[in-house]
Amino acid sequence: MSLQFPNASRNYDATRHCVCFWGHDATVEISFHLAEEALYRVGVDRDEASLLRAFDVNRDRIEAAASAAYARKRRTYYRLSGADA
Repeated sequence: MSLQFPNASRNYDATRHCVCFWGHDATVEISFHLAEEALYRVGVDRDEASLLRAFDVNRDRIEAAASAAYARKRRTYYRLSGADA
Protein backbone atom coordinates (compact mmCIF):
# COMPACT_ATOMS: atom_id res chain seq x y z
CA MET A 1 0.00 0.00 0.00
CA SER A 2 1.18 3.53 -0.65
CA LEU A 3 1.22 6.55 1.59
CA GLN A 4 -2.17 8.26 1.93
CA PHE A 5 -3.24 11.50 3.61
CA PRO A 6 -6.85 10.80 4.64
CA ASN A 7 -6.83 13.27 7.53
CA ALA A 8 -6.50 16.92 6.52
CA SER A 9 -5.59 18.04 10.04
CA ARG A 10 -2.38 19.96 10.59
CA ASN A 11 -1.10 22.17 13.35
CA TYR A 12 1.64 24.67 13.95
CA ASP A 13 4.24 23.76 16.58
CA ALA A 14 5.88 26.98 17.77
CA THR A 15 8.47 25.10 19.83
CA ARG A 16 9.71 23.06 16.87
CA HIS A 17 9.06 25.85 14.32
CA CYS A 18 7.11 23.61 11.98
CA VAL A 19 3.72 22.57 10.70
CA CYS A 20 2.87 19.00 11.71
CA PHE A 21 0.75 16.67 9.58
CA TRP A 22 0.26 12.92 9.24
CA GLY A 23 0.03 10.28 6.58
CA HIS A 24 -0.88 6.60 6.73
CA ASP A 25 0.51 3.50 5.08
CA ALA A 26 -2.08 0.83 5.85
CA THR A 27 -2.32 0.94 9.64
CA VAL A 28 1.00 2.72 10.24
CA GLU A 29 0.85 6.45 11.01
CA ILE A 30 3.70 8.53 9.61
CA SER A 31 4.47 11.93 11.21
CA PHE A 32 5.75 14.81 9.14
CA HIS A 33 7.08 18.14 10.35
CA LEU A 34 7.46 20.81 7.67
CA ALA A 35 10.00 23.40 8.77
CA GLU A 36 8.50 26.88 8.80
CA GLU A 37 11.39 28.15 6.66
CA ALA A 38 9.99 26.07 3.79
CA LEU A 39 6.79 28.11 3.96
CA TYR A 40 8.68 31.40 4.20
CA ARG A 41 9.92 30.69 0.67
CA VAL A 42 6.42 31.35 -0.68
CA GLY A 43 6.40 34.79 0.92
CA VAL A 44 4.13 34.42 3.93
CA ASP A 45 4.01 36.43 7.12
CA ARG A 46 5.64 34.78 10.11
CA ASP A 47 2.52 34.20 12.17
CA GLU A 48 0.67 30.95 12.81
CA ALA A 49 -2.41 31.76 10.73
CA SER A 50 -0.32 32.74 7.69
CA LEU A 51 1.85 29.63 7.95
CA LEU A 52 -1.18 27.33 8.16
CA ARG A 53 -2.85 29.14 5.25
CA ALA A 54 0.33 28.73 3.15
CA PHE A 55 0.41 25.04 4.08
CA ASP A 56 -3.22 24.61 2.97
CA VAL A 57 -2.65 26.40 -0.34
CA ASN A 58 0.43 24.27 -1.06
CA ARG A 59 -0.89 21.00 0.42
CA ASP A 60 -0.70 19.00 -2.83
CA ARG A 61 2.95 19.96 -3.36
CA ILE A 62 3.81 19.29 0.29
CA GLU A 63 2.11 15.89 0.29
CA ALA A 64 3.95 14.99 -2.94
CA ALA A 65 7.27 15.90 -1.27
CA ALA A 66 6.30 13.88 1.81
CA SER A 67 5.41 10.88 -0.36
CA ALA A 68 8.73 11.14 -2.20
CA ALA A 69 10.66 11.24 1.09
CA TYR A 70 8.71 8.23 2.34
CA ALA A 71 9.37 6.30 -0.89
CA ARG A 72 13.14 6.88 -0.55
CA LYS A 73 13.32 5.52 2.98
CA ARG A 74 10.35 4.23 4.94
CA ARG A 75 10.33 5.60 8.46
CA THR A 76 7.65 6.80 10.86
CA TYR A 77 8.93 10.39 11.22
CA TYR A 78 10.23 12.97 8.75
CA ARG A 79 11.35 16.58 9.11
CA LEU A 80 10.91 18.23 5.73
CA SER A 81 12.74 21.40 4.78
CA GLY A 82 12.57 23.84 1.90
CA ALA A 83 14.82 21.54 -0.11
CA ASP A 84 12.16 18.82 0.13
CA ALA A 85 9.08 20.91 -0.69
